[in-house]
Amino acid sequence: MLKYSLLSIIMMSLSSYGQEIQILNSKQNLIQVFTTAENTDLRLSPSKILNFIPSQQAVESEISVFVNPTQSFQNFMGIGGAITDASAEVFAKLSPTKQSELLNAYYNKETGIGYSLLRTSIHSSDFSTASYIYIEEGDKELNTFSIDHDKQFRIPMIKRAIQSAGGNLLLYASPWSPPAFMKSNSTMTQGGTLLPEFYQAWANYYTKFVKAYEKEGIPIWGITIQNEPMATQKWESCLFTAVAERDFLKNYLGPTMQKEGLGAKKIVVWDHNRDLMYQRANVIYDDPEASKYAWGMGFHWYETWSGGDPMFDNVRKVYEAYPSKNILFTEGCVERFDAKKYQFWTNAERYGSSMINDFNNGTVGWTDWNILLDENGGPNHKGNFCFAPIHADTTTGELIYTPSYYYIGHFSKFIQPNAKRIGSATSRSNLLSTTFKNVDGTLVTVVMNQSDDKLKYNLFVGNKKTVVEIPAHAIQTLVY
Repeated sequence: MLKYSLLSIIMMSLSSYGQEIQILNSKQNLIQVFTTAENTDLRLSPSKILNFIPSQQAVESEISVFVNPTQSFQNFMGIGGAITDASAEVFAKLSPTKQSELLNAYYNKETGIGYSLLRTSIHSSDFSTASYIYIEEGDKELNTFSIDHDKQFRIPMIKRAIQSAGGNLLLYASPWSPPAFMKSNSTMTQGGTLLPEFYQAWANYYTKFVKAYEKEGIPIWGITIQNEPMATQKWESCLFTAVAERDFLKNYLGPTMQKEGLGAKKIVVWDHNRDLMYQRANVIYDDPEASKYAWGMGFHWYETWSGGDPMFDNVRKVYEAYPSKNILFTEGCVERFDAKKYQFWTNAERYGSSMINDFNNGTVGWTDWNILLDENGGPNHKGNFCFAPIHADTTTGELIYTPSYYYIGHFSKFIQPNAKRIGSATSRSNLLSTTFKNVDGTLVTVVMNQSDDKLKYNLFVGNKKTVVEIPAHAIQTLVY
């Protein structure tokens, strides 16, 4: 089992990043390249600085990446991951030194990968050690509402994450299921639906959660209505048809958030896979009374696990049909945990491919699932064990960095919140790319090589180009 230490592998590389960008800002024809590659020691590693030269025309026999800074698209919101009960409980088992290392690895903008988004759950999810709610069972008036459960592990970790991020993280929360007594099947698991007589009580529950967390000093940016509303799971789950979600939003949740002084909080619909997102958008957004409460749509990637079409085109179709609405990737992870596959490169390439395609199709932000899990891919009270970018071996106290961590970092470290995606394309399908323009004027192009061969490609930006080499099964970030 390979164990990568952030301190020994990337801190020196990343700490020099700010100084190098200052050099680039003063010399506009220079390009800094950072590379992560399979079967090498390259992990977000800077290479020599390249130069642009004048060039007008690409050659058909050559591989090229084209960037057009005059074409601009969606604003970039950020990248991050979820602090679940599982992440927080594993974090609490680490030594103080390893806790600081983990937080810096994710949230520090200089020595880490600069996460700026954070998702968490409204009471329990499958990545909790047990099901729980914030009220006593049967309390439809919510008189017993309390988040004391979260104060043991989750809230302390979230607070430290915010501090490590420089005092600001955009945080949103999602419920996996209403309390059992509010549901048609009288259990938090196995799907079921929200009973109509509890629509108002459940809407009130969200507002109590937001206010309770903010009382603890944790600002809440927004909420999603329901995690995976079309999935009947053996863990916490609840079904909402498109019509049911639309009507709950427009008749209960939206008005209740407004009434409780939380109208500025963002409400995200769907929060499920790409496959059905277009139909869900049609039903909710085409109803003006529901649409006015919806900031945008969240989506996951799990329909692709068995090798099916990842359906990136559905993201684009929603983006084109409803340009005033936002699209946010709210969850993805590699399932079916196997400790022998910590360094399985295909897992990282799944992240790179998804992120590039999702951004190119209009996504404004991208949120990974658990930021930390143990050596078993948990804890998870239903045995739904998964991979995280970083695992902790609780028997040794060590952190295990997977390739996925570095692939995510090629985006999150260099693309700044409020950046603007600009035009970008490749001349060969074995390269993927996306490009953003940061608010400070720097351009960031991410290029991913999915092939077994080292490739040489031209980066064309307007009427100038540079020539770059990328190893086999590698990802690069070019900053210029």
